[in-house]
Amino acid sequence: QVQLVESGGGLVQPGGSLRLSCVASGFTLEYYAVGWFRRAPGKEREGVSYISSNDGSTYYADSVKGRFTISRDNAKNTVYLQMNSLKPEDTAVYYCAADGSGIGTLKDWSPYDYWGQGTQVTVSS
Repeated sequence: QVQLVESGGGLVQPGGSLRLSCVASGFTLEYYAVGWFRRAPGKEREGVSYISSNDGSTYYADSVKGRFTISRDNAKNTVYLQMNSLKPEDTAVYYCAADGSGIGTLKDWSPYDYWGQGTQVTVSS
């Protein structure tokens, strides 16, 4: 069964850190680009970061650049999103998605073949 499962969300104070995990089952994540997206209440889905499989390149939205880091552990079939210096505006449900082209994008989510169910991140004092 093909599945992506996110974990690691929670409640954190402003300035704190969280590490989200995206674990794949039923397919090899190494051969897919993986993107992280988020949706805050009342807002549209926003692309946060992606990592390609072709050359391992990474990309970040301006809103998270310098604070978030995306990485892979192919042995664990997992992609991570390390989130530091969290702000209240980072509050959202975070989703990971896998793109079989291996390229990745944050501008369009139609290339993504598989999606996780999401994990809630709440940044509040």
